[in-house]
Amino acid sequence: MAISLTPVAFQRVQRFVNETPGALGLRFGVTRTGCSGWGHVTDIARERKDGDTVFEQDGIRIYVDADSLALVDGTRIDFGKQGLSEVFMFDNPNATAECGCGESFTTQADLA
Repeated sequence: MAISLTPVAFQRVQRFVNETPGALGLRFGVTRTGCSGWGHVTDIARERKDGDTVFEQDGIRIYVDADSLALVDGTRIDFGKQGLSEVFMFDNPNATAECGCGESFTTQADLA
């Protein structure tokens, strides 16, 4: 599978990468957080780390660490307005449930 960016998210990431000296692409993964367990995280990738899987979309690289890959593989990243903020939004096929506020998610493996 892969990680993909919608056209709007692609433009936003491309702008961030082009404006950040030393940026290699987007770093995408998860961290333990919230009431459901996992939260998506994005940042500028400044280095390739051991174990990273790198996806590429029209010249933009997306770096995913080995621990996050199984939890985010197949995710489509979008960008848009949410209330008064502009945010990345994630359509993650591995998420089986989300908390009420939408900040965190669980997977089938978490339920076992």
